[in-house]
Amino acid sequence: MTATTAGPSAPPVEGAHETRTGRRALRAAASRVLLANWTGSSTVPSHTLYPHQWSWDSAFIAIGLARLSPRRAQRELETLLGAQWGDGRVPHIVFNPAVPHEAYFPSPDFWRSSTAGAAVGAPPDIETSGIVQPPVHALAAWLVHESDPETSGRRRFLERVHPRLTAWHDYLHANRDLGGHGLVSVLHPWEPGMDNSPCWDRPLARVDPVPATSFRRADLTHGDAADRPTDLDYGRYVRLATGYRDRGYTDAGTDSGTGAPHEFTVEDPGFNAFLIVSEHALAAIALTLGRDPQPHRERARALTTALVARLWHPEAGLFLCHDLRTGTPIEEKSVTGLLPLLVPDLPGDIVEALLRTASGDHFGLGSTTALAPSYDLRGRSFDPSRYWRGPAWFNTNWALERGLRQHGAFARADELRQAILASAGRSGFAEYVDPRTGRARGTTDFSWTAAVVLDLLARTEDPGQDVDR
Repeated sequence: MTATTAGPSAPPVEGAHETRTGRRALRAAASRVLLANWTGSSTVPSHTLYPHQWSWDSAFIAIGLARLSPRRAQRELETLLGAQWGDGRVPHIVFNPAVPHEAYFPSPDFWRSSTAGAAVGAPPDIETSGIVQPPVHALAAWLVHESDPETSGRRRFLERVHPRLTAWHDYLHANRDLGGHGLVSVLHPWEPGMDNSPCWDRPLARVDPVPATSFRRADLTHGDAADRPTDLDYGRYVRLATGYRDRGYTDAGTDSGTGAPHEFTVEDPGFNAFLIVSEHALAAIALTLGRDPQPHRERARALTTALVARLWHPEAGLFLCHDLRTGTPIEEKSVTGLLPLLVPDLPGDIVEALLRTASGDHFGLGSTTALAPSYDLRGRSFDPSRYWRGPAWFNTNWALERGLRQHGAFARADELRQAILASAGRSGFAEYVDPRTGRARGTTDFSWTAAVVLDLLARTEDPGQDVDR
């Protein structure tokens, strides 16, 4: 991959969702962001903060990129899956060898994937991280196919990605059900994608951080420290990643001397919800290819049953993360607990409760906030600026829009769609925004923000593409 130079920041696009002309201007601006962030084979989230390829970013990027160039969207996913490990895992970062190591931490010389991960099948010729991110990829592949079935069929896109996506899911089911309850566990706060969520404060408190002097954070060169995780958080992240690397990236076994699972072992509802939706997508892919969809449907049903049994908490009105180390739920309310709205077969009473919680005091969706915050507005750790501790993110709100529509809440879905488009346009395609004011936080010209805008605009122009509508 060869890095390109980022273009100027996208100017705010006011009122972009309100008229056909405004939507056209917003589409053009979002397209410019993705074109500027394209490297020739994949898309960086940001040339400054995130100058490599990220796993779940690429899934969301492909969904939007399909509205601009289906061939490029296919290439996005194929590039990511080309770095898949022999055990089936899809790593959370694929490193661009043209980018200097000092541009991002932890860099390839920290992860040492080709050597430390050799025993579990890390590629010898591509450097990656050793952890994973939410499995949105089969859903992305299916939506990319649906955007242009003719091009997809001619290029045999689904035939190429189906075995890799199946191996990815097989890895999660076989290696990551660490609680033995039918749900996938995450081993690092970076794996569920919501890196700095207050949900991780309690599990992280038992992790001894490495000294802040032992690493150099490249993110603070490009991002406001008030928006980013603290040095203490980073010290714990590095400790966990170092331990996993030094165990050869193996998932089985226990931490030395503790007799317990990995030091950080959590069942996350959002991660599992994306896996359920992606199993349904794999069933659709299999059916299209003339193969048996039933195994994927059965997995989706089993996961849904386990998700409700293990992580649904009616008194909280949403799904909660579960700390396997202590065997207790994590009581912090996060947007991850709303993401099971994506799941098609949720019981009706749970859907109604999630809708109430989304619009209630804790998330304020449609009342005190235009976009759902990443964390409880009334929570003790709420911060409207700091990474995943309160700001609203565009990819999670895209998922909620899809979930609302799937369960028949069409008016609320339409309202959220318009809010996403308006906020993205005003913020210059920000990485995330203050959920109350819409002020841009993090970086701008962010790829998945531009991508979800392109997808929503396409569905605005063609309502027949909406979920179940």
